[in-house]
Amino acid sequence: MKNKKNQGNQEDSPHPHLAEGSRTHEAADSGISRRGFLGFAAASVFMAHADQQVPRSEPRSGIPYRTLGRSKEKVSLIGLGGYHLGKQADPQESIRIIRTGLDEGINFLDNCWDYNGGESEIRMGNALRDGYRQKAFLMSKIDGRTKAAAASQINESLRRLQTDRIDLLQFHEVIRDTDPDRIFAEGGGMEAVLEAQKAGKIRFIGFTGHKSPDIHLKMLATASKHGFAFDAVQMPLNVMDAHFNSFEKKVLPVLLKNDVGVLGMKPMGDHFILESKTATPVECLHYAMNLPTSVVITGCDSLSILQQALQAARSFQPMDSSQVGALLAKTAKAAEAGQFELYKTSHQFDGTYANPQWLG
Repeated sequence: MKNKKNQGNQEDSPHPHLAEGSRTHEAADSGISRRGFLGFAAASVFMAHADQQVPRSEPRSGIPYRTLGRSKEKVSLIGLGGYHLGKQADPQESIRIIRTGLDEGINFLDNCWDYNGGESEIRMGNALRDGYRQKAFLMSKIDGRTKAAAASQINESLRRLQTDRIDLLQFHEVIRDTDPDRIFAEGGGMEAVLEAQKAGKIRFIGFTGHKSPDIHLKMLATASKHGFAFDAVQMPLNVMDAHFNSFEKKVLPVLLKNDVGVLGMKPMGDHFILESKTATPVECLHYAMNLPTSVVITGCDSLSILQQALQAARSFQPMDSSQVGALLAKTAKAAEAGQFELYKTSHQFDGTYANPQWLG
């Protein structure tokens, strides 16, 4: 099964929470404990090798742009998450947020077939009228594990988004050990996605998940077994993931080795990391930007939160190992049991767990 390359967007959050930047707690300013020092030391050793991995950026309107893996597409370092846009009380305000983001230099838009019963895609489709579609690298996701369900969801997403082409389509919520085999089975969702790609409805193919690095690795291995290579993979990358069941440590190196685009999501843990009072919103964003991510997707439910994200991108400078180590030392204790990463430790974020019919 070959992935034909064609020439040529939190967020992954199916339940209502505050946009990630809606709370602006200051980081706790306590001294570094022995545990924190050990975390600092380990992080320093780990990051000493990562300093050279921060990708080169090409700014547009002051927003850094990076390359999306082997696709060679240029994407904005900050991506606009689709879930929170659909929770905004005023649909017109959602449109203003999207268009302001595009006008100010963001080009990566995230969405999903199931976000807010389709309202997120509908609003984004309305925002992309009047010439805005050409400014966007448009990503959306589907839940369908069967060919029929996947095909139906792709067509519905195209209709809602008012476009004839989605730049990157991803399998959403790969969170079960059975998901990879279902997607790649005969009559599985991948058949519909490859047919849609061949028909020009989608350009690139990826998958997302927030539960387990091991399931991500199984998805990559299953794809390889079928002669397929994903163009992009989306996963939580943040100051707490680094300490607990870490996508950064387990999955990120595999993606880099295989030149797969890296989509970082939940830089603030869908606001829960801010509640730990161990890091500020900008520190959270800068940490994720400092990793070799192609784009950091964040939820913005207001123009003020959008401006915070834009400023974080414009002010980003690569962090050295001591800066990274100090930030990880502050978050080490709070991150121990995953209490601020509920998407890993509970079903609170699992939309397809509550709605298994979406899988087909």
